[in-house]
Amino acid sequence: MRVVALVPGSIDNQILFFATLDDLKRYYPHAQIDVIVEPQSKAAYKISKSVHDVLTFDYKDRNSLADWGNLVGMIRDREYDVAIIVGQSWLIGLLMWLTGIPTRIGYQGQGAVFLTNSITAKLSQYVAKTYHDLLKPLKIDTPCPALSVNVPKVDIEWAQAEQKRLGVNETGFILINGGGTTLETTYTVESWQQIIEACQQKQPDLPVVVIKEANNEVFVRSLLECCHNLKVTSPDDIGKLTAIIGGASLMLSVENNLLQLAIAVETYTIVLLNSTEAEKLLPTSEKVLAVTSPTGKITDISPQTVLEKIWGG
Repeated sequence: MRVVALVPGSIDNQILFFATLDDLKRYYPHAQIDVIVEPQSKAAYKISKSVHDVLTFDYKDRNSLADWGNLVGMIRDREYDVAIIVGQSWLIGLLMWLTGIPTRIGYQGQGAVFLTNSITAKLSQYVAKTYHDLLKPLKIDTPCPALSVNVPKVDIEWAQAEQKRLGVNETGFILINGGGTTLETTYTVESWQQIIEACQQKQPDLPVVVIKEANNEVFVRSLLECCHNLKVTSPDDIGKLTAIIGGASLMLSVENNLLQLAIAVETYTIVLLNSTEAEKLLPTSEKVLAVTSPTGKITDISPQTVLEKIWGG
């Protein structure tokens, strides 16, 4: 059986879809599963254990008729048996009908008329469960499994060497994932400073490490100016990121792509959220605690509230 899944969205959307892909592979071990994702999200599949091939298409671009035609042709050439469509696009539904794929699965709504099987999207639940519901037409009606990833050995070895470089390999460490992607998911440097200093005062032998990426260099530089004992790690791909997160004793996180990596490797995580709606990004787990803003802005979460979560209130 050849399956193609069309999965728009960022890297965290892809990781939330991993549970669906893994369960599909578990029930149909000989299936060849391909995904079509946006170019910037392709990197996520370095740590997937169930996908055969990763194809790219910029769903959000102003695509010409020729671009859409090329997508249909590419899919036709691969002769898929099943298409799984994440989203409710009328145009994508039409295009999948034009490919002639025998089984076309998606959500009710726009484009559903072109599907062979449509299901109701239960948007109030954990997002990974909503994705997993797409497997029901394939006779997979079991609970959604936990997210999991496959970290390459070379990246695990890099993380072990990185922990030695930082001097945290024997002590464990608190990891800061502070790079918010929007104003609503950005926590102030001043608040992070209070949390870091309180942690260092209470647990002086437990180092604090911040993740530095290309999109949060200003944040990290500002944090280093006020927290001089802070250590910095700069993994350059998703495998290394996942491995260093997996080695942490605790991750303090805002809502961004790295949050889902922490959930997948089961690192104990405290996440700052701007609303209860964002809790749909989290599973029910003792290893994930949410601190939700009372106002919709995580800047209004007090450092003391976060510290109470860290130390168990």
